[in-house]
Amino acid sequence: METNDALDGAPTADTAARVREVIAAAGVSQREFARRVVMDPSKLSRSLSGTRRFTAAELARIADEGRVDAGWLLGTRPREKATAPAAGVEGGRPLQIVRETVRLIAEHGFHAVRVADIARACATSSAAIHYHFPGRAELLEAAVRWCMDEDTAHRAALLAEADDAAAELRQLIALQTPRTAQQRRQWAVWLDLWAEAARSTAVGRLHSEYYRQWRETVADVVRRGIAQGVFRAGADPEAAALTLTALIDGLATHVLSVEGPSADRAADAMHAALTTHVTHTILAP
Repeated sequence: METNDALDGAPTADTAARVREVIAAAGVSQREFARRVVMDPSKLSRSLSGTRRFTAAELARIADEGRVDAGWLLGTRPREKATAPAAGVEGGRPLQIVRETVRLIAEHGFHAVRVADIARACATSSAAIHYHFPGRAELLEAAVRWCMDEDTAHRAALLAEADDAAAELRQLIALQTPRTAQQRRQWAVWLDLWAEAARSTAVGRLHSEYYRQWRETVADVVRRGIAQGVFRAGADPEAAALTLTALIDGLATHVLSVEGPSADRAADAMHAALTTHVTHTILAP
């Protein structure tokens, strides 16, 4: 898939029905499918209900994930035998593009990354990148959404392993402390997002939504802890979430400003400071 030629026609009334077939064949929820094609779940829902049209790039990603012909989705070609995924590409071409975009943004900053750099990292052409993500703004939005989805998935897995709310909060603190290369990479992208959120409405909405989800997660953990008796009965869940978020953002920015052994020491100090804060303000005496 190197160009948008297969998607010259406008989506037909039957396109949504064909996309539903692809989702059903994937055997996953609609939200999970949206994550796989790096698409806003609400946009997928509106497109399936007929109140919004799929874009050409979205159909390209859906065709790639479902291994179907994009022309079939549009109703301009008969259904053909499923195509094989791109050789050596885990998760398909769109996710490869997004992962490499995240890596390059973390290393060089969003405005220093060119589409040609992403194409080179993916061993493909710039035309193939534009086929799935027509513009830089869409690439940034997809990269941010992927980071958010990854963080949300890791958060859910960690909370599921915890024995009580106190352990859940410790897990959340560990998740947000940038120790590993992956954690530092996602934080670096997040720092770029702060600047872009002030200029981009789409990225700004993602920025606000991520923080809303994060604060709700923390507040829910605090409520559970109060009910379990492991947190102070008078603790304010919303205030605790807001304060902890501010501390994490500030301390993580400092950790990311240093490298090598100093970064490890800074991460240790960040973790200790957050643990001390929780001990003195949230945990039951």
